[in-house]
Amino acid sequence: MTILIRGAAILGKDSADILIDGHTIREIGSVNNDADRVIDANGLIALPGLVDLHSHLREPGGEGSETILSGSRAAAAGGFTTVHAMANTNPVADTAELVDLVADRGRQAGYVQVRPIGAVTRGLAGEQLADIGGMARSAAAVTVFSDDGKCVGDSLLMRRALEYVSTFGGVIAQHAQDPRLTIDAVVNEGGVSSELGLRGWPSVAEESIIARDVLLAEYVGARLHVCHVSTAGSVDVIRWAKKRGISVTAEVTPHHLVLTDDRALAYDPIFKVNPPLRTSEDVEELRRAVADGTIDIVATDHAPHASSTKDCTWHDASFGMVGLESALSVVQHTLVDSGHIDWPDVARILSVTPARIGRVGGYATPLAVGSPANLTLVDPTTSESWSTNRLHGGSTNSPFLGITLPGKVVSTIFLGTETVSDGALVAPEIVRNT
Repeated sequence: MTILIRGAAILGKDSADILIDGHTIREIGSVNNDADRVIDANGLIALPGLVDLHSHLREPGGEGSETILSGSRAAAAGGFTTVHAMANTNPVADTAELVDLVADRGRQAGYVQVRPIGAVTRGLAGEQLADIGGMARSAAAVTVFSDDGKCVGDSLLMRRALEYVSTFGGVIAQHAQDPRLTIDAVVNEGGVSSELGLRGWPSVAEESIIARDVLLAEYVGARLHVCHVSTAGSVDVIRWAKKRGISVTAEVTPHHLVLTDDRALAYDPIFKVNPPLRTSEDVEELRRAVADGTIDIVATDHAPHASSTKDCTWHDASFGMVGLESALSVVQHTLVDSGHIDWPDVARILSVTPARIGRVGGYATPLAVGSPANLTLVDPTTSESWSTNRLHGGSTNSPFLGITLPGKVVSTIFLGTETVSDGALVAPEIVRNT
């Protein structure tokens, strides 16, 4: 099938036509060819398909909150063509068989490429290394390993994991949370936690683990990725490590770029997340860190939960928020419309760099002739209040419900097939059978 996209602003810059033939971009410029489908992209921005390095798709074991199919639908609706699925499933994705299962079910869903992330330790227990080599050699060819949801707290175990992945170019993605400093913590430590009388989560619990791990990565010559950075102090540590030449990359979530801990004053558990929402000063520093490259990417930390685990007291509620559908809009609001970055930078932080970190092929030269036809068309002028009709996954625990955000994904094209067309999801059987 051929698709002709007419008059899209490539990376928000000059307008051009894009001809897609099968799985590949065949021509860019002024295209006169006929096509099976023509998309009028006047006023739309063409971006490479987005790549999320941090999603929780819950399957196997957590299908009451999300499945790989429903999470893939949410991803496509948000403009993503590749997502990395975290390992904290039940059973944990800590063997070649489990990561292959996740990848296979992603292929069956057909909306996006699902890349499994393997556990660092068996059962996420933090006691023994998982079968990292077996997962790396599996059909899924895992390159990213994480115990996300839990920190690899044992220094020796973290060193061994870093040494292991360095032998094949893999990366450890660390959930930086000192468990001793965060016992029963449920909100950022500061004025809000004092006012509410809730156990505070100190920023140093994150910063101290990052400091330890960048030094370990330097010592063994390995790659380290820091998940969901949330504090200005963490930015300082990462900036120091990069200046020193340490091979460290970092991500920030959309919600940490806009929401602050004063949201907890309403006691609405929708805003309970790990790491917790921080202060306005932290938010401003995180935005600056994305703009100057200290923080490499934005990753969603999409964390769906059944309503029963959020419709309860703050203390009993689960940590986490869904974020795949809203990520691009939040990035536009907090970084583009604010003047911190422009649209080519959006492609860098939401596609090219996360693909490089995860060693995903086909994104190094996006929107170029001969590259895979993974792209997203965005209307940056649309602005509307978020409601559950914008959510296409298995859960609705979005912190942005009722909040007006800019931008809308009009079309998502995955390997030459539209998974979102004119703003609506395409039926999965059509995607799979194309």
